[in-house]
Amino acid sequence: MREYVVAVDIGTGSARAGIFDRKGKLLARADRPIAMNRPEENHAEHDSEDIWASVCAAVRAAREKGGVEATDIAAIGFDATCSLVVRDRDGAPLSVNRRGEARWDTIVWLDHRALAEADFCTATEHPVLNHSGRVMSPEMEMPKLMWLKRNLPQQWEKAGYFFDLADYMSWRATGSAARSRCTLTAKWNYLAHEERGWQQDYLERIGLEDLLDRGGLPEETLPMERAVGHLTPTAADELGLDTQCRVAPGLIDAYAGALGVLGEFAGDPAKLERQLALIAGTSSCIVAFSKDMKPGFGMWGPYFEAVLPGCWLVEGGQSATGALLDHIVRVHGGGQEPTADTHMKIIERVQELRALHGPAFADRLHVLPDFHGNRSPLADPHALGVVSGLALDSSFDALCRLYWRTCVAIALGIRHILEMMKEAGYNLDTLHVTGGHVRNPLLMELYCDATGCRVVAPETPDAVLLGTAMAAAVAGGLHSDLAGAGTAMSSGGQERRPDAALRNLYDRDYRRFLALYRHRAELEAME
Repeated sequence: MREYVVAVDIGTGSARAGIFDRKGKLLARADRPIAMNRPEENHAEHDSEDIWASVCAAVRAAREKGGVEATDIAAIGFDATCSLVVRDRDGAPLSVNRRGEARWDTIVWLDHRALAEADFCTATEHPVLNHSGRVMSPEMEMPKLMWLKRNLPQQWEKAGYFFDLADYMSWRATGSAARSRCTLTAKWNYLAHEERGWQQDYLERIGLEDLLDRGGLPEETLPMERAVGHLTPTAADELGLDTQCRVAPGLIDAYAGALGVLGEFAGDPAKLERQLALIAGTSSCIVAFSKDMKPGFGMWGPYFEAVLPGCWLVEGGQSATGALLDHIVRVHGGGQEPTADTHMKIIERVQELRALHGPAFADRLHVLPDFHGNRSPLADPHALGVVSGLALDSSFDALCRLYWRTCVAIALGIRHILEMMKEAGYNLDTLHVTGGHVRNPLLMELYCDATGCRVVAPETPDAVLLGTAMAAAVAGGLHSDLAGAGTAMSSGGQERRPDAALRNLYDRDYRRFLALYRHRAELEAME
């Protein structure tokens, strides 16, 4: 009897595979790097063949580590970043690179080449934008597709398939061109709550009237509690599995993380609506669920049934958080590489300096963390970061001061998003944090004290993989639905409550944070 599932998480720089049992226990995990090409400013590209090869290697390695036979695997699930994979009519890679390098067939989620196209979408004021915070982001797929059609028309003419990366993986695994409701609703302006999800008048207004035919896109989507199909013989051989293994619909990576930490509440809507998932790594995403549609400016969504049946999902986010801390290390640290060891040395010194100087430590330094735009709540991809209060000091301690205040700014940015969500009607009090930031004690402390939320760090080592495993467990028949999988597979967590003694300190920091936004706007408005 098949008792296990494989979960695959494709991030910005690596692919991870984990083997889980029906209770959510992680038996083994393996990682493999994936390549990225940065040919121009704001351009970032993946090679989907390289991604598939890395996933196959990771799955094989994880199964070998776990000592699990292929015949024991009931299903496999994939989650991935919102990256656009372009294939020709025969399914072969089609370059998205201006130089025509064929291997680079995928526009990475963080690629901002389509800023002008995103602005064009926003200017249409079409009703579909009510489900994108009324502003289009260049990280979504429609602007990327518009850029491709405008700038590489010869590639557009050759195209036969456009995939969100997670859907590309299920297509590669099964041969089925079915698309997940999660991906199309969240990233393609598909309205799952409408009788016809694609809004043809919108596609015509943005010049993509031929999108469905050109991209092999279906009219209907697969909900998360359905299976796409079984592995093909070729895919089974490459993954080290067998053709009886089922494949779950693809998940956006942040939403897999949200399911991983909030799945235990899926069967209790009243409790679910008070919980918030913060999936924090290179970037950060905040995800919440509700039974009712609650739109708001600067939020992605609400998306109907993007994950849970009958539920709306809403997302706020920060485009660069872990990536911003890496950038601070490189720029102010004299070109140091932001390795895990480097970060830990900085964090340890920050703690020493805080103990020495108390609450006044670096309190004249102020940061706006919009170095890669402001995804939420301002919905301004053109926004830039600000640092106020630098001295003529290039020492390691100066780096530590800036690093600390950048951490504070990231946490205050989360508070800013939470305030916006409360205005939209979300009654949230508990923040479940997962991702790489769990390993940063400064951020974990700040997420609690600077926001005033109760914070829970899950015991599971990888909630994103766990959420994908939950979806795979339903596809493979180990559990009947996501509520059942969430209850059976969820882990507990370590809880932290905000320090009341620091409330006034962070309230003041937040007022200064908002003031800095006003000052930036004043400067940019001057002629």
